[in-house]
Amino acid sequence: MLRSALAATAALCLMAIPAKAAEPDHAPPPAPYQKVSELVRLPDFLPGMGQLFVDPKTLPAGPFLAYDHNGRLVSTIYMIPLSEMNEHKRLNDLAAPGGRVDHVDMYYNAGHPGVEVPHYHVVLWHVSKADEASVAR
Repeated sequence: MLRSALAATAALCLMAIPAKAAEPDHAPPPAPYQKVSELVRLPDFLPGMGQLFVDPKTLPAGPFLAYDHNGRLVSTIYMIPLSEMNEHKRLNDLAAPGGRVDHVDMYYNAGHPGVEVPHYHVVLWHVSKADEASVAR
C-alpha cells in the first residue's frame, strides 16, 4: 500500500515538472513563431537568408529566425525601419535565440512584402562565415 502511494506521489511530482521549452535550434521553431511565407507573399526559402520564421506580434522588426535547407538555425535577423535609424533610436538588447553569435552583418533593403518600408537587416549569424553558404542557394 505504501509502495503504491509512493509511486503515485512520484508520478504526480514528475507530471508537475515543466517540460523543457522547445529550442529554436531546428525548424520549425516553437510557437508563437510562424513561417513568414505563410504570412506574406514571399518564397518559403530566400537565397542568402534561408527559411524565415517570426512572431507576427514583433513585426516589422522581428526577430526573424533563419534556417538552412537542413532546418538548422543559422541566423537571427532584425529588420529595422530606416525611419527609426533616422530618429537615432537605440537598438538595445537584440536577443539572439540561437545562442552564440559568430559575426554580425548589416545591410540596407528598400522594402519587401511583410516589411514594405525601407529598412536595414541586422543579421546575427550563429554560424561561421564559411557556413553562410548553407543559405546561399
